Amino acid sequence: MDLTAEQRAIRDTVREFAREEIRPGAEEADREERFPEDVWDGLADLDMTGLTTPEAYGGFDADSLTYSLVNEELAGGMLAVATALSVHCLATSCIAEFGDERHRERWLPEMVDGRPVGAFALSEPHAGSNPAAMSTEARREGDEYVINGDKQWITNGERSGVIILFAKTDREDDRSITQFLVPKDTEGLEVGPTEDKLGLRASDTTSLTFDDARIPVENRLTEEGRGLSAALSILTGGRIAIASQAVGLAQHALDESLAYAQDREQFGDAIGEIQTIRHKLAEMRTKTQAGRLLTRDAARRADRGEEHREAASMAKYVASENAVDVANEAVQIHGGYGYTTEGGVERLYRDAKITTIYEGTSNIQKNVIARELLD
Repeated sequence: MDLTAEQRAIRDTVREFAREEIRPGAEEADREERFPEDVWDGLADLDMTGLTTPEAYGGFDADSLTYSLVNEELAGGMLAVATALSVHCLATSCIAEFGDERHRERWLPEMVDGRPVGAFALSEPHAGSNPAAMSTEARREGDEYVINGDKQWITNGERSGVIILFAKTDREDDRSITQFLVPKDTEGLEVGPTEDKLGLRASDTTSLTFDDARIPVENRLTEEGRGLSAALSILTGGRIAIASQAVGLAQHALDESLAYAQDREQFGDAIGEIQTIRHKLAEMRTKTQAGRLLTRDAARRADRGEEHREAASMAKYVASENAVDVANEAVQIHGGYGYTTEGGVERLYRDAKITTIYEGTSNIQKNVIARELLD
């Protein structure tokens, strides 16, 4: 697909890391609901934690296609790791794009090295797909903002050291959403317990509660009222990342199924000789490749500076829904083994569903696509 030599080298390096360093411990991490910090340190050693940070601050400053390739390969190792990195990169992207030189010099060089980990706090218990309905408020008092409210489903919630927060400066004004940088050790900020989830169980997902948490005015990243447009702009790139992760997970499920179909024998032959199984594998391959092609098209459009919001939504919608289908078929091909942890695909089945939900549900992606067509 016309990758440069550098892009192929990066893809191959991350693929090797995912298969040799992430996959062997993935089942244990999922079972224990523990994020593999040693893997995170390994990503930092590969310069992946500075993937979207400008070179001036020690980062890799990857183009969109390279970023997509990394997300795909990491998700082929374990989705929880890819998700943690993509959220960290959302945070560094916000600081790089919307922060001033003080913010960039203070935070980015350290975040490039992997710590502090970044978090992105937009969703709330009663404001998921409609962020304008958020109730968290950052009220200005002199040279400070006083923050009160709750955020929900925050990846890296416990392990993060810096949070990109979206809050209204006037709780009654939907146009007042603003973006802030909140150090994790801010007094009045409390981290909730880790969510008990269907999948992505090694991911650190928590709530955040702000109770008269005070930050200096200098920690405001956008002008008052410009935070929602900033969030939606950053999330367009984030949707390419999630689409890439869905493709990586689907490819993993396909690889496991292909190997099993060639090894498992029934009725005196490998089940891969049975037409029903062959057709399933053909459908899985086609759906995985369809998601990949749409995702890379969106990434290339972004790299060319073209409008790519619709392309990103199409990629996320198709790749995520297809990942669910492919993982489902992987369980079916594995039969009884597929339903157990021994089979190696039930985690993929559980993990796949979240790709249709976070950073914009499939229905939200359809809304974006329809808007481009009709409005």
